[in-house]
Amino acid sequence: MFGYYMLMAFHSLKRNKVLTALMILAIAVGIGASMTTLTVMHILTGDPLPGRSAHIFYPQVDPIGDDKDSNEPPDEMDYHSAFDLWSAHRADRQTLIANADIHVVASDTHSPALKLHLLATTADFFSMFDVPFQYGQAWSAADDESRARDVVISDDLNKKLFGGADSVGHMLRVRDSALRIIGVLKPWRPSPLFYSVSGGRFADGDTADFYMRPEDIMIPFSTGQDVVGNQFMPFTCWHAFDIKAQSNQQEWPCVWVALWVQLNDDAKVAAYRRFVTDYAAQQMSLGRFNHAGNTRMRNLMGWLDFNHVVPSDVKLETGLAIAFLVICLFNTVGLLLAKFLHRGGEIGVRRALGASRTAVFAQCLMEAAVIGLLGGFGGWLLTLLGLWIVRRQPTAYADLVHLDLSMFLLTFAAAIAATLFAGLLPAFRASRVAPALQLKTL
Repeated sequence: MFGYYMLMAFHSLKRNKVLTALMILAIAVGIGASMTTLTVMHILTGDPLPGRSAHIFYPQVDPIGDDKDSNEPPDEMDYHSAFDLWSAHRADRQTLIANADIHVVASDTHSPALKLHLLATTADFFSMFDVPFQYGQAWSAADDESRARDVVISDDLNKKLFGGADSVGHMLRVRDSALRIIGVLKPWRPSPLFYSVSGGRFADGDTADFYMRPEDIMIPFSTGQDVVGNQFMPFTCWHAFDIKAQSNQQEWPCVWVALWVQLNDDAKVAAYRRFVTDYAAQQMSLGRFNHAGNTRMRNLMGWLDFNHVVPSDVKLETGLAIAFLVICLFNTVGLLLAKFLHRGGEIGVRRALGASRTAVFAQCLMEAAVIGLLGGFGGWLLTLLGLWIVRRQPTAYADLVHLDLSMFLLTFAAAIAATLFAGLLPAFRASRVAPALQLKTL
């Protein structure tokens, strides 16, 4: 019976090619627009660390004296708080993070100086975040302590300076220091760049920069303090100060260091929360904090949600595209209704020959499903075109946009489901055609 209905559906579609083409076009345009934006949304809302994100946490304390316990603590930490918590080693893994822009020269190449993003971090960064290596390896905890002059570079920088060859052992000059390359990463593109996310609540939805590429240079945190000096980017400072008098950035009244910890079970999570709370209370008793109740510790996905990482324009475009799909479906309902009722005589004959209302209803829905399938094919082509256009936009996430298998299958499933939904009313009306009345008109 299914094959017969399918054959009848294709036969019916050929009768009125213009009407059929209009319905397929309406479905294709609606599906193409909505799947383009849904694919972008799907990529931007994904888990950047699948299988690990539930164990990665972002603790916060509040050194700002004017704040209240009801406020949110600053998005990053002052140096002393971050270093105290990190050096206590109370988590399964922990890492410090700070960023800077820096000029870099490859000593044994003729490449000009490059201005690059630098990440100063600690040894656990690579194992915590499952960072893949192409050549060499990461530095060790001992290298952190000894302020080793080591550096790990990205695959992009390795291609730019060394043509993609194994560059382990080559030297880079960062400001006035020579650093030895000990590792080269494989292509690595987390979405978003989760470990650098902060300040999203102040961005008014303009959060596309959270999806920028990872830093090209990574060096031990202790080495970064020697090499970068006071050039790390502060998140905020809570009062004015004399930079000359406080020449060491560690003493600035600013927050500029992020701390991430890995906690592998619920008991350790609860223990670390108490540890952070006790630390804040201790600092208050020492006179460094004015209040101690303002601490937080969210897991990775909670921190991304708190920062509203998905840009507001992407959300708006997705809503508009879905509304456009609904309009296309309403047009399809009207066209299907006109098409089915125009065949009232044929349906009346079938009913007079014994076809049940259910059979007529099923036949009409099969015809709608075939239209949806063809519309889905057109929608898939339009989705590829839409994503190609998105990839050419000057946005930080443009290179991430692609159609994966799940969204490819969803394109056809959505097209067929939407068309079946649109065909319910026309099919119901067609199944209610009175055979006697239609036969009189023949």
